[in-house]
Amino acid sequence: MNGRSGQSAAADGLGVALVLGSSTGGIGAHVASLAGGLAAGGARVTVCGPAHAEELFGFTRRGASFVPVEIPARPRLRDARAMLVLRRSFAEAGPDVVHAHGLRAGFVAAVARRRRPLVVTWHNAVVGDGLRGRVNRAIEGCVARAADVTLCASTDLVERASERGARDARLAEVAAPALPARRRSAARVRRELGLAQGAPLVLSVGRLHPQKRYDVLVTAAARWRQLSPAPLVVVAGRGPSYIELSAQISRERAPVLLVGHRTDVADLLGAADLAVVTSAWEARQLFAQEALAAGVPLVATRVGGIPELVGDAAVLVPPGDVDALDAAVRELLGDAQLRRLYAERGSARARTWPTERDTVDQVRNVYAELVAHARPAGEAGPP
Repeated sequence: MNGRSGQSAAADGLGVALVLGSSTGGIGAHVASLAGGLAAGGARVTVCGPAHAEELFGFTRRGASFVPVEIPARPRLRDARAMLVLRRSFAEAGPDVVHAHGLRAGFVAAVARRRRPLVVTWHNAVVGDGLRGRVNRAIEGCVARAADVTLCASTDLVERASERGARDARLAEVAAPALPARRRSAARVRRELGLAQGAPLVLSVGRLHPQKRYDVLVTAAARWRQLSPAPLVVVAGRGPSYIELSAQISRERAPVLLVGHRTDVADLLGAADLAVVTSAWEARQLFAQEALAAGVPLVATRVGGIPELVGDAAVLVPPGDVDALDAAVRELLGDAQLRRLYAERGSARARTWPTERDTVDQVRNVYAELVAHARPAGEAGPP
């Protein structure tokens, strides 16, 4: 995948609109990586998304233009305003291709694009039951049918998109952006976190959202008070579950510290003894990639695209299983040689993954293909 084909080179100079909804984590980081890589290759890039996303990810610093548009996480009347703002921005920027990230962004972009080719990247599976679940699945079908090309972050999403009616669903392995060099020593980070001498540091990074199942991590962590020395669990991220998790931590007296959104993940990983992912579902989880690339042993749930991502380089446990998570963490914390083994496996596994440039090149090739084989105008509307 390394190197640029003639087709990808032909895509330089294209106008591209990247659309995203609310994101404080992996999706925003991926869009920022794409924006920078495409702009560096000569593309005219416009990013359309919530104002807070520009503050977090700095799309304009990477050479893109930015248009603030609020795309709510759930279907609301504000969708109509978002569609109007997008349609106006597309008319002004004149993109040749619209590339939406996530189902909500894909749904709004499908209506606003006005005969432009549409690419939608599926980063997550639809979760939820009842009315909300039915609405989400309906949106999933609409977006699948509307997109000219559907890019999926894991193999199970390719299958799901095809089942929902996607005409052209492809695997697109989203590479984690390279972390910056560490700026602080492990000892300094541990002091700043208030870690006791010799106490292990267990780290998790992600949005505070029910999908991440941090409630399972908190319950398991409460048991680790019995260990000597007891580990400190640090969770970096922010999101709608903050209040509930804070209350649970207090109620269960769990040694868990919620530190909010962090820009020093490289430093935190440098100080960590163990990384943990407890999600109910993930595709190509960015923190899992960061942990293995940094040589930090990982315990993760056996869900979605995680098994194909990590192979035998991480300890996998069933989702929602507190006992299995507890046992896996205890075993690793109690065996330095086993931690070294998984650290070595993780580093080796990470070297097999696509790079950011590979990811950008794949997307650029898709754009060139769509522009070269643009459909007749009458076939390009939303469902």
